[in-house]
Amino acid sequence: MKTVAARPYPYPFDPAHTAVVLIDMQRDFLEPGGFGAMLGNDVLPLQRIVPACQRLLALARRHGMHIIHTQEAHDPQLADCPPSKKARGGLSCGIGDTGPLGRVLVAGEPGADFVAELQPAPSDTVLRKPGKGAFHATGLDALLHAKGITHLLIGGVTTEVCVQTTMREANDRGYECLLVQDCAASYFPHFHDAVVEMVVAQGGIVGWAAPLSAVQVALEG
Repeated sequence: MKTVAARPYPYPFDPAHTAVVLIDMQRDFLEPGGFGAMLGNDVLPLQRIVPACQRLLALARRHGMHIIHTQEAHDPQLADCPPSKKARGGLSCGIGDTGPLGRVLVAGEPGADFVAELQPAPSDTVLRKPGKGAFHATGLDALLHAKGITHLLIGGVTTEVCVQTTMREANDRGYECLLVQDCAASYFPHFHDAVVEMVVAQGGIVGWAAPLSAVQVALEG
């Protein structure tokens, strides 16, 4: 067992039963011309976590932890996209429409791909999801059970939407979750900070939070 110096108290985990879940590090969210930028957001806060995410993946690979990359993307017919999701915001260029990076949030389009620095390795799992949470309408729970995974180290974007939703879903299913806080980001930094506090409040009602450096110390001293 390893122990991370985390909030609200130390987080013990066995790397053999732990997976890293890196959420939606896609061009549509992180690059100019992507969906996030078209919504009027500054993508720089998301781009800044890419080096830390690279270090997290390298650390996980050195210690034999399974890695899961989630990808929010719909099939080309949008059969898995609720009309309410597509209509949200009344956007001139929304989900399924053609933007600078191809059709927005559609599987196989350039924008749905992962950023170049965080391309999955052959041994990693890529999990396409139609919603914000990684457990909704996916086989994630069955995959984790099959691999004997009980603990999750979570990062990605955005902290207050897909990251937090996934962490709450995992918590409800009995997984012990640590938010690697400098491997997650929001277009609105105060939203990120608020989620960290929500996670660790009331004795860790959703889970734990710690910086990547604390995870590295736990694994490598």
